[in-house]
Amino acid sequence: MKDKILEITHLKKTYHDKTGEVKALDDISFDVYNQEFLSIVGPSGCGKSTILSILSCLINSSGGYIKFNKENCVLGYMLQKDSLFPWRTILDNCLIGLEITNNLTEENKNYVIHLLDTYGLGDFKNKYPSSLSGGMRQRVALIRTLAIKPDILLLDEAFSALDYQTKLALSDDIYKIIKKEGKTAIMVTHDLAEAISLINMKILKIL
Repeated sequence: MKDKILEITHLKKTYHDKTGEVKALDDISFDVYNQEFLSIVGPSGCGKSTILSILSCLINSSGGYIKFNKENCVLGYMLQKDSLFPWRTILDNCLIGLEITNNLTEENKNYVIHLLDTYGLGDFKNKYPSSLSGGMRQRVALIRTLAIKPDILLLDEAFSALDYQTKLALSDDIYKIIKKEGKTAIMVTHDLAEAISLINMKILKIL
C-alpha cells in the first residue's frame, strides 16, 4: 500500500452574491496516495475546479479539513490554456517557474533540458510557441509544471481545448509522462470517456 499524501475531509465551499448563498462544494471527502492518478469527473459548474483552487490556496474553503502528509508539499498547477509567452523560447517558457521561485540553478536547468529531450521536444527548445501544434504546446506546459519538481500535479481541464483525437492521444501521453516521472496527479475533467480511457486511474464523480 502506497503512502497517503493528501487527505480531504468534509470539504465545503459557499459563495455569496446578491441573490444569497451558492454551494459550490458540499461535504466532499477523499484521499490521494503517493504516485496515484486521480480524476475528478463531473459536469460544468459542479465545483471540480474549486477543489483545485482551494488546494492551491487561490481561494479559502468554507469548511472541512485538508491535510498534506508531507512537509512543504509542492503543488504544480496545469491549466486548460497553455499560457506560453510567445516572445520566449520553449526552453525559456519552461524555466519561468524556476525563475519566479529563485531556483534557476544549472542543475535545475539541465533537468528541464533533459525533460524536453526525453519527451520529444529537444529539437524545439530554442524555437517559439508559434511553431508548435496545440498538443505539443500542452506538453510544454506539462514540462514547465514538472520543472519545479512538484509533489502533486493539479490538471484543470488540461486537454479540453484540443480536438477529440489530439485530446485522447495527448492525455494518454501525459499520463505516461507523469507515471514515468513518479508524480502524484489530480485531474479535473467533465469528460468521463477521457478519464476512463486512461488506465489505472482512480475516478471520483461529482454530480
